[in-house]
Amino acid sequence: MNWTEQCVWITGASSGIGKAAATLWAERGASVILSSRRQEALEEVVQGWSNEQRERSFILPLDLAEGESLPSKAQEALGWIGRIDVLVHCGGISQRSLVKDTSMEVDRRVMEIDYFGTVALTKAILPHFIERQQGQFVVVTSLMGLFSSPLRSGYCAAKHALHGFFESLRAEHHDDGISVTMVCPGFIQTSISLNAVVGDGSPQGTMDQKTGSGMTAKACASRLIQAVERKKPEVLIGKTERLAAYLKRFAPGLLRRIVRRTAVT
Repeated sequence: MNWTEQCVWITGASSGIGKAAATLWAERGASVILSSRRQEALEEVVQGWSNEQRERSFILPLDLAEGESLPSKAQEALGWIGRIDVLVHCGGISQRSLVKDTSMEVDRRVMEIDYFGTVALTKAILPHFIERQQGQFVVVTSLMGLFSSPLRSGYCAAKHALHGFFESLRAEHHDDGISVTMVCPGFIQTSISLNAVVGDGSPQGTMDQKTGSGMTAKACASRLIQAVERKKPEVLIGKTERLAAYLKRFAPGLLRRIVRRTAVT
């Protein structure tokens, strides 16, 4: 696919999968809009790019927790070169705590950022896609959007909700030329567990062993872009943990027993 005439907007672009995907798309010649909360972190991302790549980039800080601000952010993004071809939802936060130890404030925060913020930005861009009769939403959820594990109740709930929302959107707007790619990573080497909130809302501050030994963010981003190019409805990315998605479908009882007994951090 020729990306030189495409504009890709990526949230969560300051680190992890979002940063790796932004860099790979820039290398492929796409015009890239990079968003996350911290402008300084986004500027550090593009510092490593070539002059031409930086000229084809636009830094647009935003906070997914501030849903009321996202329509105006969408207008800023559209005002850059007049269009968006692909919107990649990569921004979010994770959680690591038992249900009994997790405050409702934490549940609401995770849902606000991971679900409602993503939905708000989607609705802000959807009219543009409908008007152009083309566009692609790429939603980085998780294998936790397909099944659940201990210590991630709020996170799993938000990721499951995203699948429900975007399957409806996919059906409603198929005839408008709009496609949806659901990206379900497993253990990827990012700072997700370091930044994950625990039951009282404070950051976990430690790296999960399985996250630290997972697939690299660059390898994950490469497979993500391949799935986007093929307009795959859904893609599972990771190592052997991907098999759990098939167990969920064909042997759910076995998966539940495995999840109860397996270390999930």
